[in-house]
Parts: sequence; C-alpha cells; structure tokens
Amino acid sequence: MDDRITIIEGPTPIFEPVQDGWALGLNETRQFSITALTRLRTFNGPALVERCYRRWRKNEPINLHYRDEVGLEASAPILAARMVNTDEGQVLLLWLHVERDDMELEIDTSDDDSADDDLDLLE
Repeated sequence: MDDRITIIEGPTPIFEPVQDGWALGLNETRQFSITALTRLRTFNGPALVERCYRRWRKNEPINLHYRDEVGLEASAPILAARMVNTDEGQVLLLWLHVERDDMELEIDTSDDDSADDDLDLLE
C-alpha cells in the first residue's frame, strides 16, 4: 500500500485549481489534466510525505485514493506533497493531476479562512 495515500473518512476532497508558476510546470503530460491542490487533515503528515518521497526517488508514481461525489472509488496522481502544522493539527497539502471531469470549480469570494472545516482524515 506504499503506492497510494487513501482517505479513510471525510467528504470528497476539494480540488483547487493551481495558479502558482512552479506548480503549473508540473502539468507537462500528453493527456489534458489540471494541476490542482487539495488540503487534507492527517495525524501522520511527515510519514505520508516521506512515503511520497520514497516513491519519487525510485521514479515510481504515488496516487491519492478517495471516494468521489457519487461514492465511487477514484484516484489522482500526486505531483508534490508538503505537510504544515496548524492550530487544528497537521494538514497535508497535495498537488495532483486531476482529469477535467473530476474537477469541480469552487469560487470563494470571502476572505474567510474556513477552509479547515473541509479537511479530511488520511491513512
């Protein structure tokens, strides 16, 4: 199971389109996909980031596995990972290749930092 990170509880992750220049450079593939960021709550962030790094050092892929809005299993390749500590605990930031059909654009017009309410628990 080292080839994936699996969401074990929580809602379908929210994929945010990436606007950062460095992250846009990650989207150099033959298929049309979007580089997206998702934020996920976890209890073992450093271990999950290390799992990604181990796979990448071997030039092997690692995927995020989750349930989509309908409850079906889905996955997306992880391009980059970072763990940050917040007041509510560890949050794993994952940059992913997301197929256009999987992407739901959510526009937030408020300056509210309530995005932490939508975080998931990972295994």
